Amino acid sequence: MTELLVSTDPLVDIGVNLSNSAFSDQLPEILRRAQQANVRQLVITGTSVHESEQAAAICEDFTQDFPGMLYSTCGVHPHDAKTFVAGTTTSQLRSIAQAPHVVAIGETGLDFNRNFSSPKDQEKAFEAQLELAAELSLPLFMHERDAHQRQFEILKQYRDHITDGVIHCFTGDKTALFNYLDLDLHIGITGWICDERRGLSLQSLVTSIPDQRLLLETDAPYLLPRTMTQKPKAKRNEPAFLPWVLQTVAKCKSQREEQVAHQTTQNAVAFFRLAQK
Repeated sequence: MTELLVSTDPLVDIGVNLSNSAFSDQLPEILRRAQQANVRQLVITGTSVHESEQAAAICEDFTQDFPGMLYSTCGVHPHDAKTFVAGTTTSQLRSIAQAPHVVAIGETGLDFNRNFSSPKDQEKAFEAQLELAAELSLPLFMHERDAHQRQFEILKQYRDHITDGVIHCFTGDKTALFNYLDLDLHIGITGWICDERRGLSLQSLVTSIPDQRLLLETDAPYLLPRTMTQKPKAKRNEPAFLPWVLQTVAKCKSQREEQVAHQTTQNAVAFFRLAQK
């Protein structure tokens, strides 16, 4: 197994796809390795009604062996927006959100890069989930790719009604970053920043993210940090590798890793209202 980089301070992984088949039958080992790396709490991403149900079930199934460690979101990803049925899907998400471990609405937002669902369907699903988040007073866990201007316009209309929001796995440009910051949103940073090829822009932009708005995530099993000295043979990312993201973020911000770890953990606990560990 790949040697772990251990954070001196506890970390929170705010976005991990533990319901993904890449983790089948290995969850106890995955969670124990996360603990060994001092990644103390995880927020499992829900990307559809089915995946949101699975994410909530994982939290419930492992709560006894890993108390206070697992939380989840519930939502419909823009790729799956075509499956969103007005009223019905909202009702299903509302029901899932009643589970004690569900801490946010999402993954929702817009993705005009691939348009697996039409922009019209995406916008309808996004607005429905914005309304649900406002109704339930839950923060939003948001995706955005090649759709910044439209997502920003929609968010401006709803910002006064939602408690909080994070643009997860941010990879946008300076204009997008500052527009989202102007809306008092949080920014999630993944292993994208560890990529010496496509992460250079993000490495320079991360210095513009206020410490109080910064959150860290793996988006596992995707985006394995390329800075790892010994990568797993399967090339699968997992929560235990979050310290590599921390290391690069701290270097880019010219801060101590302990400082970034402490601040981002405080941010995550407050944002998602997690139990203090």
